[in-house]
This record gives sequence, C-alpha cells and structure tokens, in this order.
Amino acid sequence: MGRNYHVAIVGATGAVGIEMMRVLERRNFPVGQLTLLASAQSAGKQLEFQGAPVEVRELTADVFDGVDFALFSAGGSISQKFAPAAVKAGAVVIDNSSAFRLDPDVPLVVPEVNPEAARGHKGILANPNCTTAITLMGLWPLHREFGVKRLWASSYQAVSGSGAKAIEELKTQVEALARGEEAPRAVYPWQIAFNVIPQVDAFLESGYTKEEMKMENEGRKIMGLPDFRASVTCVRVPVYRAHSVAVSAEFERPVSVAAARAALEKAPGLRVVDEPSRHGYPVPLHVAGKDDCEIGRLRLDCALENGLSFWICGDQLLKGAALNAVQIAELLVE
Repeated sequence: MGRNYHVAIVGATGAVGIEMMRVLERRNFPVGQLTLLASAQSAGKQLEFQGAPVEVRELTADVFDGVDFALFSAGGSISQKFAPAAVKAGAVVIDNSSAFRLDPDVPLVVPEVNPEAARGHKGILANPNCTTAITLMGLWPLHREFGVKRLWASSYQAVSGSGAKAIEELKTQVEALARGEEAPRAVYPWQIAFNVIPQVDAFLESGYTKEEMKMENEGRKIMGLPDFRASVTCVRVPVYRAHSVAVSAEFERPVSVAAARAALEKAPGLRVVDEPSRHGYPVPLHVAGKDDCEIGRLRLDCALENGLSFWICGDQLLKGAALNAVQIAELLVE
C-alpha cells in the first residue's frame, strides 16, 4: 500500500454508500482523494469523511477522470449506464448491484472464499448478493472440509436490505400500531411490523424469487462448483439491520460437529457462537454494525445423509455490501 488512491463512491448518500465511507475510514484504506457521487437531487449535500466535509457531486459520465477505484451502490441500471464510463476513464469498478455478477468476464468475489478471482478482472468486479455472501462465510470452510453438494435454506432478511425508506416504514408502522392507528404501507405489499413476508424480489416462472436463485447461481460461480444446488426461501422480517439464514447442507463426505466446529473456528471473518444451553447463538441484533458474521446452532441434520444444519447471522450492509467491496479493493492494492 505504497501510495494513496482516488476513490469514488457512486450512490454515496444511500445506506450502503454511507457505510462504504465509514468502512474506508475505519480500515484506514489509503484514500488520497474521495469523490462522492449521487443523483442530481442529492448534489450539494455534505458528508463527513476523516473529520472534514466532502460535498456530494452529481453523477455524470465524465466525473471519473483520475479515479482509481469506483465503488458503485446505486442499483443495477445505474451500474450498467455508468460503470463502462468509469472503466474507460481508467478506474477499477467494484459493483454492489446484480448487474454484472453472472457476467463470465466479471469476477464475483468474497475475499475470504475466492480472493484469487480478483486478479483476473478486466476493469469491473462484482460484490455478491448479501444473503449469498453471509451464507458462504459459513458454508465455504465446511465445503473445504466435507465437500458441499446442495443445501436448503430459509433467510430472515432485515428491512434495511430494501433501503432507507423500508427502515422508515417499519419504524412508522410500529409507532402507529402502538398508538392504535392503522399502519401506513408503501414499500412492502403487506404490513412488515409484527409480520413476516415470504417474498424478497420478484417471482420467476419457477415459483422461486430472483433473490432465492442468487444463492445457487452466485454460489456456483464463487465456489467454483458448477453442480452446486440450493433451494432457498427468502423471507423479509421486522428487523432493522442484519440478515439471518437457517441452512441445512448435504456433503460428499461424512460430517461431525467437532470437525465442523474446528473448521469454522479457523475461518477468517467468522465467529462461532454455539453454546445453546446458555442461550449462546447468533442473533441479528448482536451482529448489527459488526464486520464478522456469527455462526451457531451446529448440529447433524437428522433428515440428510452427511448433513449439517447451522444458523448464521451477518450485517448485510457490511459483509453483505460495503465491507466486502472495500475488502476487494484491499486485495487489489496489496
């Protein structure tokens, strides 16, 4: 890390953009210059970085001159429109949307799983889906030990995965219901307060949602396992921040809880919290704001051959988004 870098954040005023800025600061990424980019209506806002105000500029195709790293978190259509302009100007794009994840020319990277993939980039690298990234933090060390074949999972996804308006919706609904009033609704098709909604993203013809298929499609690419299969049900829950996933995985080789625990305890970016008799298991409230994911409820799966069940929680704004993006940039400057 010999020199300082010009870093741009696209979508700087969104939940993930702000988190990216904090992660750069906290991890002492060598930022020489920071450019904050957002829509025309956010231009002129001031955000603080390393104790000094930085003015948000309007995102246009010609703002990337001299930028080394452009961290994108403004949705797929923005990435498709502006990422090529950033690359053309000489920047390396690390994109948080689904726009490029399955593009064969774009590495899809979780640094704890496939750091070597980052080296083959052609200007754009992709961050995986948040639920996929968090699940793989627990699955990958187990795969290396036992060889994963397939999994069944249910996710419990926080409202912040839908952005700032969804956080506000949950808060407003809880307050309205506490006053005995009707809960206002705009973001979700159903009331989210005191409820769970078994739909994240749009439905496909198969009956799965787009979000549910990301675990299989992105998991295959990240782990380099073309035959990996995953059946997932993604559920939105009334939690502000941090996703949880209940996983039952089937492996090639015989599994033991002791060997699984030993593999997980060595894994970077992961904490084993597994003392059920003392209520010791991961909960989203505890991992919110933390870089590490937490895994627990380790047990042999009683319905599968060579199966292990586990419960994993992670902050989807961090490991599922901002932290992972900055870690990819760190790989490239090492």
